[in-house]
Amino acid sequence: MAVTASSVRLRGITSLLSGPRVLLAVGVPALFGGLSGLLAGAPAISVTIGHAVVMGVAATLAFEWLERRPKRLPAALPRWILQLVGVVVAVPVGVLLPHFVHMGVDIHAAHEQAQLLSLGFVAFGGLLFAPWIALGAMVRQRDVFVRDQALKFELQRSELERKALDARLRLLQAQVEPHFLFNTLANVQALVDVGSPQAPKVLASLIAYLRAAVPRMQEPGTTLGQELELVRAYLDLMKMRMPDRLDFGLQADTAARAQLCPPMTLLTLVENAIRHGIDPCEEGGRIDIEIRSSDGRCSIRVTDTGLGLASSGSSLGTGLATLRERLQLAFGGDARFDLRTVEPHGVCAEIDLPARQATQ
Repeated sequence: MAVTASSVRLRGITSLLSGPRVLLAVGVPALFGGLSGLLAGAPAISVTIGHAVVMGVAATLAFEWLERRPKRLPAALPRWILQLVGVVVAVPVGVLLPHFVHMGVDIHAAHEQAQLLSLGFVAFGGLLFAPWIALGAMVRQRDVFVRDQALKFELQRSELERKALDARLRLLQAQVEPHFLFNTLANVQALVDVGSPQAPKVLASLIAYLRAAVPRMQEPGTTLGQELELVRAYLDLMKMRMPDRLDFGLQADTAARAQLCPPMTLLTLVENAIRHGIDPCEEGGRIDIEIRSSDGRCSIRVTDTGLGLASSGSSLGTGLATLRERLQLAFGGDARFDLRTVEPHGVCAEIDLPARQATQ
């Protein structure tokens, strides 16, 4: 048990002297000790260097020990003052202690005036420079601490912002789900109300479609290829409801199908075109979907030949307004969403966003 405690203490002392401070604890005192021995004409310069190194190690140990102990200090006693006092006390102790040991080994060392003069130089230089070196180390420590704290605060702020954006995105996505479901169920209800023979078939197709679509609504991201599958199923469903009034076409690059996008991005555009463009129009109309990928960008265009913007006013509906905000949150403002009128009638909704390939 005693051996273990000793090894722990030894590791503690070693950790105190680890790092760049070894240079200050050994290198600088050794150089200063050699110069002091030369100036005093000491017969054994190595002895002076040894005394100076012990002094440097003692001052460094005192500085680092008082940096950690005691853990609590009185409010009237700043730790930096305690460290300076410790360094000032450690300097003469670090010089005298090896000198007494040297005298015990060599009795003549006490009468060598040149050796004593060199030790005086070492002690005086230590008392003159060690406190300033300690102050410089404390200033550097304070700067490093401030930088570390600033970096830590910046990382925490970024993490909180990311969590806030994720929460906002989930909230907007949760708002899209009932909006889409209610609109789709309203279409089925219209068939039931008029007693259409297509109602049971449409309802069965709707149930199958929702079983595939609803789980994807909960996912944080999807690909345009998956969105196209849902859109095709949705348009097939709407085609059954109004076979003579709806026509559609889908065109997509192979590369564009693997691009990431928020769930229901394409479906929201198509559902909006059906509800506000094709469905209110007596003649019906056509919906064309084009997806292209080039030069690190992905373009999504949904064009319909319905009633146009004049029928629904100039403001965006709930689905499109929510989609615009979801795109901004998902792509950090690097996505663009435009809505414009098509002559002679109709609407073109276009989304331009950065190409983000889905990982396999």
